[in-house]
Amino acid sequence: MDHKPWLKKYDKGVPHTLEPYPQIPLFGFVEQAARDYPNNPAIIFKPRAMKGGLDKLTGGKMSYRTLNDLTDRMAGALAKLGIKKGDRVIILMPNSTQFVIAYYGIMKAGGIVVATNPLYSAREMEIQFNDCGAELVIATSNFYARVKEVQPKTKVKRVVVSHIRDYMGGFLKTLFPLNKHTAAEHKAELKEGDVWMADLLSQHTAADRPKVDVGPNDIAIFQYTGGTTGVSKGAVALHRNLVADTLAIKSFMPDVRQGQEVVLCAIPLFHVYGMVAAMNFGISAAAVLVLVPNPRDLENVLSAINTYQPGIFPGVPTMYNAINNYPDLSRYNIRSIRACISGSAPLMPETQHKFEKLTGGRLREGYGLSEAPTASHCNPIYGENRVGSIGIPLPDVECKIISLDEPDKELGVEEIGELCLRGPMVMQGYWNMPTETNNVLKEGWLYTGDIAKMDEDGYFYIVDRKKDMVIAGGYNIYPTNIEKVIKEHPKVFDVAAAGIPDPYRGETIKVWVVPKPGETVTEQEIIDFCKKELAKYEVPRSVEFRTELPKTMVGKVLRRMLVEEEKKKAQKQAAA
Repeated sequence: MDHKPWLKKYDKGVPHTLEPYPQIPLFGFVEQAARDYPNNPAIIFKPRAMKGGLDKLTGGKMSYRTLNDLTDRMAGALAKLGIKKGDRVIILMPNSTQFVIAYYGIMKAGGIVVATNPLYSAREMEIQFNDCGAELVIATSNFYARVKEVQPKTKVKRVVVSHIRDYMGGFLKTLFPLNKHTAAEHKAELKEGDVWMADLLSQHTAADRPKVDVGPNDIAIFQYTGGTTGVSKGAVALHRNLVADTLAIKSFMPDVRQGQEVVLCAIPLFHVYGMVAAMNFGISAAAVLVLVPNPRDLENVLSAINTYQPGIFPGVPTMYNAINNYPDLSRYNIRSIRACISGSAPLMPETQHKFEKLTGGRLREGYGLSEAPTASHCNPIYGENRVGSIGIPLPDVECKIISLDEPDKELGVEEIGELCLRGPMVMQGYWNMPTETNNVLKEGWLYTGDIAKMDEDGYFYIVDRKKDMVIAGGYNIYPTNIEKVIKEHPKVFDVAAAGIPDPYRGETIKVWVVPKPGETVTEQEIIDFCKKELAKYEVPRSVEFRTELPKTMVGKVLRRMLVEEEKKKAQKQAAA
């Protein structure tokens, strides 16, 4: 059997291997871009669209020379605050210039980036803050209050704060409102010991960057993922893991023009997909990163495309589908887009075909996970795209399908089992979780927990998930976590949560609730209760009340049975 049948399907110009890889830390891409293209714009920060023609104005621009200088300054400032090699530093920000400065500045100081979802509830933040042991958080001011709420229950000693409009450029900085506060008002609200990021940077120069040795084998990030149980786990990635995956993604786009591309960053940079496939990839190509702070603001996404004409647009199916169905799409010129990699959820064929027709570009489904940050597969950008397939492995990625019943048995073509992969981007393990690490890393192979098959040409297809994780609108949601929250409701006896098909989000969460005997509870009560404890995207969209739930002999809820019942209902409604 040919162990790499996919190589013959690579686009012309895509190498079979990228070895030897450059022996550099991840921030080496920033330094190289600053040397080769110092005056080229590195970042354009695009605030939300406003009436009155703001979408026609230029967002806050920053050159590669300035970006490199500010990340050096950031490293110096962090060292002065006590950050040493190996210390974890949390970033709690939306897509913004400050995120990029903080990200590479932490690494230049020898620190480890822990990029956290700012939409998390206080309880979810507390879990991650404590697990990584960070003593410093870098946040935008709109999330400051939540950090301070969590701080007493964690090891966090200090918060570095920035107003989101600090790096927007003169005219936009004047116009952009945020939470009815000015930057000065936010700054005045800082508690003792906390510092303002802009002041911190102004007090240091690039010469203050600490002389710390950071190399390919040092830890770069902890990327938190829920895994099979919904328990948050920090996937540990080295600089060389991120460099390898960044270059693999770049190599799969054989026509990338160094120093000439514009990349739309409209997926969250705190998510490993946006972090690697948009930000790191873009900087490795010395491209212009157009940062959109709120990807759900579709008018702003379209305005950014219309104004800055990006050629590359990594995203999620929900966003592409929303663009397809935007009522005033004709107002915007989106024909600059030529290459898009879709991740985080299955890409429906109708979404793909319509988007390609509207843009004239190529939209291709890929696959990745936090444990191999971030991509391992993709359909060829210009070659054969196979419907329903996650594509073929990227350069230097080895794959095999393992029997679900006999873990040591490798399966053949079209046989269904667990997808395992090996390559230079695979993580080192989970932070402080040796048992969980040993469960997924075996002799260099990463056991993904996804059930898949491979066809004779090396195209892979995800059949199901061993994990209970639900992907809705590009966000990972863990039913166990939702069940734990709802079970705390005083009127609830039992609950099950699962993902059901949704034409817009791919999947959405539904819960089945059994009230306590003699109690009456409404759907709105359950949803309101969840809003207090869960992130917005985790809140169930529908609630069904039952007298009992289907369970196994040992009392485990049969979620799949509930989902199948839901699918049958939808089929009957469609046929009626």
